[in-house]
Amino acid sequence: MANTFTQIYLHLVFAVQNRVSLIQSEWKDELYKYITGIVKNNKHKLIAINGMPNHIHIAVGYKPHQLIPDLLQDIKGNSSKWINEKKLVYGKFSWQAGYGAFSFSHSQIDAVAKYIINQEKHHKRKTFQEEYIELLEKYNVQFNEKYILKDIT
Repeated sequence: MANTFTQIYLHLVFAVQNRVSLIQSEWKDELYKYITGIVKNNKHKLIAINGMPNHIHIAVGYKPHQLIPDLLQDIKGNSSKWINEKKLVYGKFSWQAGYGAFSFSHSQIDAVAKYIINQEKHHKRKTFQEEYIELLEKYNVQFNEKYILKDIT
């Protein structure tokens, strides 16, 4: 649309079903490249992507032509299909229902990207659940702890 200007940055976080450590170091870079392609094909800009065997963090320059839930459905649905088609895990791979989507400002790009890139360092000190709750609190998102990262079947 003419004369429409946006600058929106999102930090996206989502976990493997049941937070099982299924993402293997042997193929995680290929997975990240595949997800990067999904983000770019949806006309967003990937800033950083990294994670641990049981979850992923993605920073994107977000374009509001697509709803956030639709972007996450595309990323999660297509990447799980890719993992299953390549038979990278024993059994069926799926992502956990839900996600975290946190906005950040242009001045925070470097800090958020560094945080994402240094996931291994962060998780020497805290679990994914501790990290996720910390993010919710940092971004002042109201939540009920009994529902945090619960699987929806």
